[in-house]
Amino acid sequence: MSIEKRYLIDKIDIRESWRLFRILAEFVDGFECMMDVKPGVTFFGSARVDEKDPVYIDARDIARELSSYDCPIITGGGPGVMEAANRGAHEGGGLSIGLNIELPFEQEPNPYIDKLISFRYFFVRKVVFIKYSMAFVILPGGFGTMDELFEALTLIQTHKIEPFPVFMLGKEYWGGLIEWVKNRMVAEKRISPEDLELLHIAESKDEIVEKVLETRRNLGLL
Repeated sequence: MSIEKRYLIDKIDIRESWRLFRILAEFVDGFECMMDVKPGVTFFGSARVDEKDPVYIDARDIARELSSYDCPIITGGGPGVMEAANRGAHEGGGLSIGLNIELPFEQEPNPYIDKLISFRYFFVRKVVFIKYSMAFVILPGGFGTMDELFEALTLIQTHKIEPFPVFMLGKEYWGGLIEWVKNRMVAEKRISPEDLELLHIAESKDEIVEKVLETRRNLGLL
């Protein structure tokens, strides 16, 4: 092997080693920043809705009500549903948390965040979402929302984390997906019928608030 090639390999190895340190540092920073936060409720949904959109209004209303019971509200820190939930938390007088992600197209944090943590790596951010949440509220969204939804369901299904409620608001939006899961995944035995119980399709905002508060009481958080 030539000296030049060996030098390039060593240089790549050094870069990979430093990447590991950056990853570890993100975990440490995330855990330290969140260590004094009670288990909260994380909101996921489209970043492409504005304040007039019913989805934005729903997220804001739910977060405001939960926040009034001293429930921390956690989001990805960006626009759309994330902004709506952080805004509702602000209005409810509770703690508003944003776990922002650095993207090639800049995602500016929304202005309703009390505690902002920035991440370079999606997977580190996901760990923090899971670790400090006692429930997920899933509103209509795109690929990122689907990713977070099925990540949580997989971890619960495989007993890698303690089970917690995952609420999906909007039967009209989510109904087709649930039917597909029943008619394909369950029917073809890709998942078990009881796995459907991991999904909670909420009919209303009040139902989500009521069930989250019930879960918090059971956990001794109220």
